[in-house]
Amino acid sequence: MADMHGKVQSLINVGAGGLIVDIECHLSNSLPGIVIVGSATKSVDESKERLRGAFSTNQLQMPRKRITINLAPADVPKDESGFDLGIAAAILLASNPHIPGGANIKTAFIGELGLDGSVRAVRGIIGKLLAGRDKAIETFFIPSQNLEQAQLVPGISLIPVNSLRELYDHLTATKLLKKIPTGSGTYKPAVQKVSSEQILISDVVGQPHAKRALEIAAAGGHNVFFNGPPGTGKSMLARALPSILPPLTHEEMLEVTHMHSLASHAYDTVISARPFRAPHHSASHVAVIGGGHSLRPGEISLSHRGVLFFDELPEFGRMTLEALRQPLEDRKITVARAKDSVEYPANFILIATANPCPCGYFGTTKPCTCQAYQIQRYQQKLSGPIMDRIDLFANVGDVEHSKLITHKASENEDTDIQERVLRARTIQKDRYQTPTLLNSNMSNKHIKQFAELRPEAKALLDTAAERLNISARSYMRTIKIARTIADLDDSKQIHTEHLSEALQYRQPARTI
Repeated sequence: MADMHGKVQSLINVGAGGLIVDIECHLSNSLPGIVIVGSATKSVDESKERLRGAFSTNQLQMPRKRITINLAPADVPKDESGFDLGIAAAILLASNPHIPGGANIKTAFIGELGLDGSVRAVRGIIGKLLAGRDKAIETFFIPSQNLEQAQLVPGISLIPVNSLRELYDHLTATKLLKKIPTGSGTYKPAVQKVSSEQILISDVVGQPHAKRALEIAAAGGHNVFFNGPPGTGKSMLARALPSILPPLTHEEMLEVTHMHSLASHAYDTVISARPFRAPHHSASHVAVIGGGHSLRPGEISLSHRGVLFFDELPEFGRMTLEALRQPLEDRKITVARAKDSVEYPANFILIATANPCPCGYFGTTKPCTCQAYQIQRYQQKLSGPIMDRIDLFANVGDVEHSKLITHKASENEDTDIQERVLRARTIQKDRYQTPTLLNSNMSNKHIKQFAELRPEAKALLDTAAERLNISARSYMRTIKIARTIADLDDSKQIHTEHLSEALQYRQPARTI
């Protein structure tokens, strides 16, 4: 009998995207066995045992031949178990050359097999589907558990599979599986539900200056630094920011869900709320930046389209802090290793806090126990290049104890802020004709085109820059902040009052 062949397509995650992998099956008259070639790692090589168990449990005949599986391109390491379904389909097609439901170049198979023949969910399904769609693949056989995530991707057709037997019946046209077109992408706008644990702006007592900084940050996507003694509400302010951010758009939901699927076991969960990540200062460099053995995203990328909170910024390792330079500037992070290099999105709002000194009470009414050299060493942990990439600086002072319990917030404080933020973001969307471009991302070209500084406002900025010795980056950053404040006021031009308020949030000089 002549040798038989079968070929299907699958996909593998490469960074935030994916790569098409051709799965070729060759059956030859030799000692029975399964050989997998093409840079297959242990997790892929172990699929041989999963395949035997799945075929046997589903009462399907495994060909009594030498089965050679090639995963091409062979020079790309394959370290995922999502090839199981594709390998099984290739074996079925090779052993049954007249199958009417044979696969074509516009079809791909993704899924992990259990010993009982069930098809398990896989990691990073959205990235695989987007990469396949870009390469003209139209139909995807996927695990049923991944269906909810997969339906976010528009313009493709999905065939959810529960077991190997279902796949066999479909390929042999015994019982066809249902094909689900995604159309424009199944998407329901996220309704922000206020839970009992959600901290609102109105929950914070006092601190009007810091609250205004959060409003500006939410409207324009600016980074914020809170400085003040312990117990004044810095962490509470940071945790209140998500309550005034607008809901995720469809495209943002795709990006966020994909990042979290790559890094966790949430294979069947759609992330509908903006992420809030608060790594501890003892977190490793790899945990924050990303990487590891299989190059997965870290906290920086998991906070994409949300908030990254660094409490007690000076306590973080210097290497970790310096790694923030690229994402704060380029809104992405490149993780380079000897064997590979990947790029993940990292467009977040950074909220950082710090005390004025190690004991926390320098410059306050309480006595400071720190020596001058300790204060200087503590403040020097925050490098100039990092601090220069933070837009808004606000001091958080003590609150009168008598107001902590008796404080009553304005009835509409939260909704009023949310409405102003949404209105400002709508203005920016119309201005830049790009939903994801905010004032904080403006290039110098954008500033010259869209800033619309009044002559008197520009004169004020030039005078302040000269007297306060403001750097060129700080000069442009002040214009971005003023542009956001003008948007909050629904003003087409930047007036002197907008610029004056923006200058109040500039970086303070070193205290020692």
